[in-house]
Amino acid sequence: MTERPAQRTPNRQLAALIAEAGFSNAGLARRVDQLGLEHGLDLRYDKTSVTRWLRGQQPRGTTPALIAEVFTRRLGRRLTAQDLGLDACAPVYAGLEFAGSPEEAVDIVSGLWRKDSGSHAELRKIAFTPAGLVVPSRDWLIGRPDERVARAEAPRVPAQGRPAVPRPAAAAGTGGEPRRRSAAERGPGHRVTGGDIAALRSVSELFRTLDNAYGGGHARQALVRYLEHECEPMLRGVYGEQTGRRLFAAAADLTRLAGWTSYDIAAHGLAQRYFVQALRLSQAAGDRPYGAYVLVTMSRQAVYLGHGREAVQLARVAQQGVGTGAPPTVQALLHAAEARGHAVLGEVRACTASLVRAERALEAVRSGDEVPHWARFFDEAQLADEFGHCHRDLQQFRAAAQHAERSLQLRGPGYARSRLLCKVVLATARLGLGELDQACSLAAEAAGQAAEMRSVRAVEYVKDFERRLEPYKDTAPVRGYRDRVAALG
Repeated sequence: MTERPAQRTPNRQLAALIAEAGFSNAGLARRVDQLGLEHGLDLRYDKTSVTRWLRGQQPRGTTPALIAEVFTRRLGRRLTAQDLGLDACAPVYAGLEFAGSPEEAVDIVSGLWRKDSGSHAELRKIAFTPAGLVVPSRDWLIGRPDERVARAEAPRVPAQGRPAVPRPAAAAGTGGEPRRRSAAERGPGHRVTGGDIAALRSVSELFRTLDNAYGGGHARQALVRYLEHECEPMLRGVYGEQTGRRLFAAAADLTRLAGWTSYDIAAHGLAQRYFVQALRLSQAAGDRPYGAYVLVTMSRQAVYLGHGREAVQLARVAQQGVGTGAPPTVQALLHAAEARGHAVLGEVRACTASLVRAERALEAVRSGDEVPHWARFFDEAQLADEFGHCHRDLQQFRAAAQHAERSLQLRGPGYARSRLLCKVVLATARLGLGELDQACSLAAEAAGQAAEMRSVRAVEYVKDFERRLEPYKDTAPVRGYRDRVAALG
């Protein structure tokens, strides 16, 4: 790696942190190299490189951010390149920071929205890192609530002492009614209203419906552009304390959904960053239960990627963060997420215990109980789906088939992707039970539905089933299955 010419001043900040962390020069270099590999970087630093940094040379590119992340992990507090006496740069970890203030959170997440463009292939190159889950979840759990989120309007200075000229009213429409201007048209200094927040909520429900029915890739870019052009100006607008909390809550929900749709197209590193920022926005909203829901979403992504231990930890942090006062539906959701992590790890007893807690919590729901809008999807159909997935992962195929069938019977048609994934779980269970004809018939239906949907996750479920078919590749049912799938292309 090329370094800049040496400065005259030794880097005492870096030296002090190396001593605090207990690193040797070689040990620090090795950790920077390892972190670089997580992001596809072949750095090859050594103890001599660290000696040069201590003498005042500045590493280029993303290296300062990598060094800062190494110390963040070691010391358990967020450190920046400047804290180490290094030049700032565009960090390779941009988006994984748990901001220290609501203002900083807005800066980070709006940067993500603006940079989220390009092809799916490019977005999938952004690295997911399990270690990047630790600091944000911990900071959310132990962090103090934000005391103030309100934003006051900056004073307008009249030109040359003249009174400020009032802004003109919105242009009238053809019917004489004032046209409601977008947040972008009104500029970053406009006052946020209850109508603005209601619009954010309605848009969130619209995109959630599209995602459930057609997959995350269907309207994901439209969602991100809406966040950039409508939500960001609101967050930089003028609002009081109560309105501000509601605004941050709506922004958190939309940002989590942007992460969820990114996860569904296999842009896992990008999704991870959206989830971390949604977690921080939920803290600014003062909405602890929603923060727990974001952690559960992160846990589900970890399960999908095979990181069972991290999935369990995230679910437990979520449970600890809301305590026992959360509504029963939320409690059920949290325990089911933990069960999925245990199932990936093959921990039968722990998985069963979590499933029992989830079932009991859902049974405690009473008619008329207030359920957060984001948790209403978690019903008997969803719980049966969780049971089916867990039993499949534990290779308890008869139980998996029973619960998957029940979920499909109860699940409404609007949840097309969930029904598809559950159908593949049922097909896998039938295969495990030796019922090859039924398994292939179910999977062929799912493959046809996946072909009509913009969901990499749906396609990967089908591919996982096909890998399980390999021992039976010469049988008539499998040949028939492959012929049906080939006809889809």
